[in-house]
Amino acid sequence: MSDTSRRPRRTGKPYRRPKKDPVRILAFDALRAVDERDAYANLVLPPLLHKAREKGDFDGRDAALATELVYGTLRWQGTYDAIIAACVDRPLREVDPPVLDVLGLGVHQLLGTRIPTHAAVSASVELARVVLGDGRAKFVNAVLRKVAQDDLDGWIERVAPPYDEDPEDHLAVVHSHPRWVVSALWDSLGGGRAGIERLLAADNERPEVTLVARPGRATTEELLGEDAAVAGRWSPYAVRLAEGGEPGAVQAVREGRAGVQDEGSQLVALALANAPLDGPDERWLDGCAGPGGKAALLGAIAAERGAALLASEKQPHRAGLVARALAGNPGPYQVIAADGTRPPWRGGSFDRVLMDVPCTGLGALRRRPEARWRRRPEDLEGFAPLQRALLRSALDSVRVGGVVGYATCSPHLAETRAVVDDVVKERGGVELIDARSLLPGVPELGEGPDVQLWPHVHGTDAMYLALMRRVG
Repeated sequence: MSDTSRRPRRTGKPYRRPKKDPVRILAFDALRAVDERDAYANLVLPPLLHKAREKGDFDGRDAALATELVYGTLRWQGTYDAIIAACVDRPLREVDPPVLDVLGLGVHQLLGTRIPTHAAVSASVELARVVLGDGRAKFVNAVLRKVAQDDLDGWIERVAPPYDEDPEDHLAVVHSHPRWVVSALWDSLGGGRAGIERLLAADNERPEVTLVARPGRATTEELLGEDAAVAGRWSPYAVRLAEGGEPGAVQAVREGRAGVQDEGSQLVALALANAPLDGPDERWLDGCAGPGGKAALLGAIAAERGAALLASEKQPHRAGLVARALAGNPGPYQVIAADGTRPPWRGGSFDRVLMDVPCTGLGALRRRPEARWRRRPEDLEGFAPLQRALLRSALDSVRVGGVVGYATCSPHLAETRAVVDDVVKERGGVELIDARSLLPGVPELGEGPDVQLWPHVHGTDAMYLALMRRVG
């Protein structure tokens, strides 16, 4: 039998193995995990990067590029999908999701980075050959060559409907948000076009890394000694790291004396801790404590005042995260896995109660860009009964004269004021506290008594807080 393995192919050029690019393969793997497993990029990406570094595949620049490719593709998915749809001859739902991920990565390199056009196309086609095969790589090549014929502004002008004809759809395409999210945020924000454009644009910016110096355990002066660290804007315990700053390199973070925590989250905990109350101030409750950032800050403040914190979290694995965040707290605390709607503690047991309820997370789209595509309007119906039940439980758990903080990381009115108004009205014996006075120096907090923070105004997640006192 003759050996034909060295013969050239009759169809043309000899077969060439595709070049494996570890940066783009890792970015593709991260996107697939987000799509297939409903994973979050901020949880998937770090272990992938760590493994790549251990294998010697990555340096710092490679990690930065992979991170930009993943987050950029997810943030701009809606805009990129509209552009891709204009370049293919079939509905996007008929294009396999892995192909769309490769196309999204390619479009981001073409329209969202400074990578040269030829390099962006060729690298994406090589990625397609590795992960999809030669046949679909040809499809990727054809689509990206069409995309490369214009820049981002030119494509948006072509695929976005005029603002005057359909404002919400125009903003949805231009700023890469689902239309229903644009509508909900606009309702919550109020006002005209300028504010909603600033908010949507802020959702697409890379958020700063903010640390919290847990009082009694670390100081902001210690954290400010880190390279390129600057003071926070509003919280006395906040320190911001410059772009590229690595929290894991900070000794106080490694030791648990400091942590990563958005400044809006810090302000919520501080407002509850500083709200005036009548009578003793000895027992505090965090009723939805996972993953533990607010609980760790509350626990540290409670320890300074001689108070004890009970941190309760329904999911056992999240209760474990809370226990890790609180480990080493200097004062008395306890972490339990319990359902806040059916609590194991007696009513009226606490002086201060924080209930940071599960929600759609529309206030943290800067950090979790995939959430905007994962959430649906009907999710609000699922959260609504739980949010009301948790607030009722919080008001049952606090003693007369004590204070309750109701918080969400969503500005959606159905998850914020509607919940508070309904529960306060049905219950009676509750008075609202003006939370604005408990956020000193923070501007543009609205008419009160509740507070809504905004990424484009305060540089924080869009945290909501209502404070109330039980009076009967």
